[in-house]
Amino acid sequence: MKYDYLVVGAGLYGAVFAHEAKKAGKSVLVIDKRPNIAGNVYTEEIEGINVHKYGAHIFHTNNKKVWEYVTQFAEFNRFTNSPVANYKGELFSLPFNMYTFNKMWGVVTPEEAAAKIEEQRKEITGEPKNLEEQAISLVGRDIYEKLIKGYTEKQWGRDCKELPSFIIKRLPVRLTFDNNYFNALYQGIPVGGYTGMVANMLKGIEVRLNTDYLANKAELDALAEKVVYTGPIDAYFGFSLGTLEYRSVRFENELLDKPNFQGNAAVNYTDRETPWTRIIEHKWFEFGKDKNGNDLPKTVISREYSSEWKPGDEPYYPVNDEKNGALYAEYRKLAEAEKNIIFGGRLGEYKYYDMDAVIAAALDKCEEEIK
Repeated sequence: MKYDYLVVGAGLYGAVFAHEAKKAGKSVLVIDKRPNIAGNVYTEEIEGINVHKYGAHIFHTNNKKVWEYVTQFAEFNRFTNSPVANYKGELFSLPFNMYTFNKMWGVVTPEEAAAKIEEQRKEITGEPKNLEEQAISLVGRDIYEKLIKGYTEKQWGRDCKELPSFIIKRLPVRLTFDNNYFNALYQGIPVGGYTGMVANMLKGIEVRLNTDYLANKAELDALAEKVVYTGPIDAYFGFSLGTLEYRSVRFENELLDKPNFQGNAAVNYTDRETPWTRIIEHKWFEFGKDKNGNDLPKTVISREYSSEWKPGDEPYYPVNDEKNGALYAEYRKLAEAEKNIIFGGRLGEYKYYDMDAVIAAALDKCEEEIK
């Protein structure tokens, strides 16, 4: 049998495309080289806790169409992202808000906080030349030193003076006591985890796991009229023009025989000396309860370490600098010359995508493609 579409990758982009194609009466085969569906949003149940295996994924969007789309496949809880920053044992609220400024300077009113920031910003005159100067010009030195510098240097593996200013063109500064990290109308986590949500998208569709597309390209291509490819675009072309760079993340997971490790889903470690960037305590994404509403006696934590990507590592964040942007543009030209293939998603488009944007992009592509 020849399929209408071969979808390479069972992550969000691939799953949305496959679902819409099937709904339109097309035949679809989905393959993934991992042993599981759901790509980087994959969640795995451990001791009743849905563990986000490839880092924390908190769904947030202002796009009503996307929200109505995903809520067909899962019920979402009311989780609100309110991270805590730990700087050498001192705790601060994120994003920067009145709780942060009160802890940092003892200020009580929004006026006092604004005056303090204004006074510290004056240190930078003229156009900021790097990330350090950009940050100080936005929020002042105290917040920069304790809450931005160490964390950013660990994340990028470079000194803030060497990083371009555009990385933090803006920093959210709230002169209110609002700890909600995202300015999103809709947010939450699928009840029961993301894997179930993606499984619902792929219901009734043939899925083959542990299948490496690039290693068996010719025979897999022969199975379908068209290919939707969500893997790395440079790998598709055999890295013929060079390798695109990524930042990678390594996770150290630990199951602890206690009900509460840190009292919050995410704690960022913002000093340079602590080797990890943050610790995620997965149970708090679902308020510490199992599916029957009972308190969970154990907890799973993940320490996250940011690293330079090398072949064989999982690529996470595209390095969107000029050099990589120019190389991607060359690969994009090769992609456009390919017949019967659609490149999509974070790796296929070498783009840092939030989940809602991936879904929106896949839906747009479906509208254009599936007649």
